[in-house]
Amino acid sequence: MKIFITGSNGLLGQKLVAQLCNSDHRVLATGQGPCRIISLPKNVGYQSCDITDTFDVEKSIKSFLPDVVIHSAAMTNVDECELNPEKCQVVNVEATMNVIQACQPIGCHLIHLSTDFIFDGKHGPYDEHGIPNPISKYGQSKLDAERLVQMATCPWAIVRTVLVYGISPGLSRTNIILWVKSNLEQGKQIQVVDDQFRTPTLAEDLAQGCILIAEHRATGIFNISGKDFLTPFAMANLTADYFGLDKSLIVRASVATFSQPAKRPPRTGFDISKAVNQLGFTPHSFIEGIRIVESQL
Repeated sequence: MKIFITGSNGLLGQKLVAQLCNSDHRVLATGQGPCRIISLPKNVGYQSCDITDTFDVEKSIKSFLPDVVIHSAAMTNVDECELNPEKCQVVNVEATMNVIQACQPIGCHLIHLSTDFIFDGKHGPYDEHGIPNPISKYGQSKLDAERLVQMATCPWAIVRTVLVYGISPGLSRTNIILWVKSNLEQGKQIQVVDDQFRTPTLAEDLAQGCILIAEHRATGIFNISGKDFLTPFAMANLTADYFGLDKSLIVRASVATFSQPAKRPPRTGFDISKAVNQLGFTPHSFIEGIRIVESQL
């Protein structure tokens, strides 16, 4: 199978390449600018591709003729999307239309990455039939992109995920595990919200879910996330316990404590039973995720 990946320089993109490197699949990883993947395996090529450029996307996909396109590229900084809605629209919505238009003529299977932020967080955890009602520019852009995908004439799947964490070379953004570990090791007090609920997702698990969908040629909407329903405060305490750090430095806080440009849904998280039953999806627990992150430090 030939698999085309957008956003391969990002966390998910790098994990997809890592999991596909020993497979029989032929992979074309694409991203903006030079390749950040340290070592490309023999079955993986890299090509620069600007997803906001209609012709660049069409040329790249048409020349490779993939069986599957995994569209992971997106603008995911929620506050940046709120402050720069025009760029958010171009990267998350218009670029998705570019990918769809390139996929339709060749009939390849499009797998599109989406988010729990399409929901308002009043009724979580959500299954695949939850009613979207975004409360941020980011959430609205991802919902708009979902609706475009659902109108596509090629086979499609939408992967909704939650609070993805993990580490990869060349990525500057941290995650809650490393943030908590670093601050507590330095003896710094941290404020962590305890009135938001999520099902945090190890990047390796998200990659596994995408590959399972590709290999099953599954279509429709799938929730792919972790299985533990936690607040960031609980995640911080589990991290402190794992590394044997001082939990008294972790101060319980509410969302109102922080001033952020974009609203966050208070209670999301996903019911992943569909992915477990139909795909054989097997996510790690949050504690297991911490262990995997530690092994990569």
